[in-house]
Amino acid sequence: MPTPSFNAVDTLWVLIATGLVLLMTPALALFYGGLVRTKNILNTMMMSVGALGVVGIVWALAGYSLAFAPGGAWLGGLDHLGLRGVGLDLRRDTTIPQLLFFAYQGTFAVITAALISGAIVERMKYTAYLLFIALWSLVVYAPVAHWVWGGGWLGTLGVLDFAGGTVVHITAGSAAAVAAVMVGRRRSHGRQAFLPHNVPMMLTGASLLWFGWLGFNGGSALAVNGIAVQAAVNTILAPMATLATWMAIDAARTGRTTAVGAGTAIVVGLVAITPACGFVSPASALAIGAIAALPCYYAILKRAGTRLDDSLDVLGAHGTGGVTGALLTGVFAQKAWGGTDGLIAGHAEQVWKQAVAVGATVVWTVAGTWLLLTIVNALVGTRASGKDEASGLDVSEHGEEGYTDGEGAILVLASTVAPSSVAAHAAAPRLSEEAA
Repeated sequence: MPTPSFNAVDTLWVLIATGLVLLMTPALALFYGGLVRTKNILNTMMMSVGALGVVGIVWALAGYSLAFAPGGAWLGGLDHLGLRGVGLDLRRDTTIPQLLFFAYQGTFAVITAALISGAIVERMKYTAYLLFIALWSLVVYAPVAHWVWGGGWLGTLGVLDFAGGTVVHITAGSAAAVAAVMVGRRRSHGRQAFLPHNVPMMLTGASLLWFGWLGFNGGSALAVNGIAVQAAVNTILAPMATLATWMAIDAARTGRTTAVGAGTAIVVGLVAITPACGFVSPASALAIGAIAALPCYYAILKRAGTRLDDSLDVLGAHGTGGVTGALLTGVFAQKAWGGTDGLIAGHAEQVWKQAVAVGATVVWTVAGTWLLLTIVNALVGTRASGKDEASGLDVSEHGEEGYTDGEGAILVLASTVAPSSVAAHAAAPRLSEEAA
């Protein structure tokens, strides 16, 4: 096999894809920001923006090395600490500079950490959150990235994860559930409906996420080739199927289709196709998108009736969607479409391999997240005071207000269209709005 050489077109595409994935973190800020109450919009958006700085630096200093430097089955080595040896030489088995590969993968690390914030918005201290995601990106994310993409044991086993169903979404969803439990429920959770202050903002964020996801999935081919086209087209098709299925379920259950539900469906479809996009046919992408709507819809619906305050349903959308997509990759993958033959091609063992990856990732993430939050809580405390939570974290944590009338008074922009939690689009037609 000839040694790869530098390719300007491939490099340009991955540069563009890196920009697209970078855009996804501000898009997530809009998506999450629109779903919370007015008094917490800045704090919620800053949780995504802050990840760009904190996780980005940690990735450059140590995360990239632990994930992608030559190492063992469980963790990468220390060859690239502080970006030592990361330059314009080609990343192995690619036609792009290693420096670009580092940057591209760094955008993945950033948004994975930012996703967790949706579970603990409106009540976690900002400094504690930043400390937590900095540690989490090293202790949890980097090892899993190495297992799958860096030459670790899951990659050797033959697990398929084209762009991060396991590495990104299962880790984020699992961590979110643990964080929601350990930080605790919001005041008045279960007694008051937390309404979104700006549903159009949430839909704008969902749309920008879909746009950026073309770089997330299509860019993971690391070249301009048929696999990149396939991954991008599947990234377009799967959320369409999820959206149509989700709206049909909504209409059948409640007689209406909500905007919050539509935005959630788009994200769920994107999550579900991520591990499979470079391994399945377009027809299979449609099937994966449609199937994923069912477990995610009902997981979110079920969560709304429990004591778990996963504020924006990161577990339901990303955790459940990631698990569903990972397993369905083992069902629909075909050698003819760039993958290893899966169940429908007569190779059921691929489903088992995917299940091993799911189980190992969940166990590692749950244990690591619990340990890190325990440490952070002991060091600085994770929960905002009751007073600060009641008045909103924008002022207490950032000294600013998201909306003013020009004289400093907050404008209340509460929506009556749909409840604030992503879960609530699937809940009963009306949630109680009684005061705490």
